Amino acid sequence: MIAVRSVEELEGIIGVPAQRVAEKVRHELAPVDREWLAAASLVFIATSDAAGNLDVSPKGDPAGFVKVLDATTLAIPDRPGNRRVDGFHNLLADPHIGLVFLIPGRGDTLRVNGRATIVRDAEFFDEMVVRGNRPSLALVVEIEEVFFHCSKAFLRSKAWDPSSWEPTAAPRRAVIAQAVERPDDSLELLDEYYGPSYAERVE
Repeated sequence: MIAVRSVEELEGIIGVPAQRVAEKVRHELAPVDREWLAAASLVFIATSDAAGNLDVSPKGDPAGFVKVLDATTLAIPDRPGNRRVDGFHNLLADPHIGLVFLIPGRGDTLRVNGRATIVRDAEFFDEMVVRGNRPSLALVVEIEEVFFHCSKAFLRSKAWDPSSWEPTAAPRRAVIAQAVERPDDSLELLDEYYGPSYAERVE
């Protein structure tokens, strides 16, 4: 392998961004960003611990689950899960956070970088109730950078093109769980466990 060791070497291979690309980063939400957040149903959350170890976790809910508090602040509710909360542990050590918001079917994404605080209660929690469940925690993100990312990754991967989908190309969730997580459980039990009710299950 031939490693790249400097910015100069990197830019010599890749080049430098066009001015409009280099300057597209903003520091507060525009009206079009708010529209995007109101339609987004999925966000990928990147965090790091004090030693620089990274974690990326998806969170999803009905469209509009992210609440805009003001032009530089948004809140993301937490929902019941497996209680690992790796990202929350990271944020207690390092508040920096990276977010990518997706709208299914769209190739472009909205990216937000900032600092996050884990909040255990606030008045706006009442506006985050989904299927009767009020969140017990939320992330409040102070926005430092916001910009739209182009659609090339999704176009190249055909992620939203149903004709390219091959959901059986890899083992189903029950088989994966039995192979690496729950070897003593039957596939029948695991298929039921990871069935339609799994979304509301607290592990």
